[in-house]
Amino acid sequence: DLYRKVFVFRKDPSDAYVLLRAQAEQPLQNFTVCLRSYTDLTRPYSLFSYATKAQDNEILLFKPKPGEYRLYVGGKFVTFRIPEGRWDWEHVCASWESATGLTEFWFNGKPWPRKGLQKGYTVSAEAVILLGQEQDAYGGGFDLYNSFTGELADVYLWDIALSPDKMRAAYQSLRLPPAILAWKSLSYEMKGDVVVKPRLRE
Repeated sequence: DLYRKVFVFRKDPSDAYVLLRAQAEQPLQNFTVCLRSYTDLTRPYSLFSYATKAQDNEILLFKPKPGEYRLYVGGKFVTFRIPEGRWDWEHVCASWESATGLTEFWFNGKPWPRKGLQKGYTVSAEAVILLGQEQDAYGGGFDLYNSFTGELADVYLWDIALSPDKMRAAYQSLRLPPAILAWKSLSYEMKGDVVVKPRLRE
C-alpha cells in the first residue's frame, strides 16, 4: 500500500525504472490511466509505458515539452496542450474507448476537449508496464533522455473508461473502482536509482 508515498527518481538523466506487475485478463477495448507527477524537467520524458511484443507504444503517456502531453494507443498519438504553470504536482487521467475511438484527457481534475484515436483498435493484454522510462522494445530499449526524474504517485490503470465523477474522484484521491493497477495495492519492482518516500506535500 503506497498511500501517501511516492516513487522518487533521483538522477537526471536516469536508467532507473519501476516495473509494475499486472496482467489484464483479456485484451483491452477501453482503458483509463491516471497518475500524479512532480518534476522540474523541461526535456521530453515518459510517465507511463505499456509495451507489447508487437507494439512498444501500445499505451504511452509522454510529455515531449512543457505545456504538452501525448497519449499513444497502438503506436499513434494525440496531443493535449495545457497551460504551463508554476512547478507543482500535475495530476493527469487519460481514457480511451475502442468503439468510438474517443480519448479523454483530464488535467488536475478538469476535462480537455476530447480527441479521436485508433477507433476499433484492441490493446493487447500481454504487456510490460514501466514507470520512468519509455520502452523502444518489449521491456527495454530505453533512451536516457526520455527518462523521468522527479516524483510519481497515485498510479492507476483500469480496463474501463472512467465516468466524469470518477475522473474527479481520482484527482481528489477519493474511493475508486477496482483497477488492474491500483496505488493502494501495487505489485512492483524498483530497478536502479529510485526510492519510495513519504509524500512531502499535498
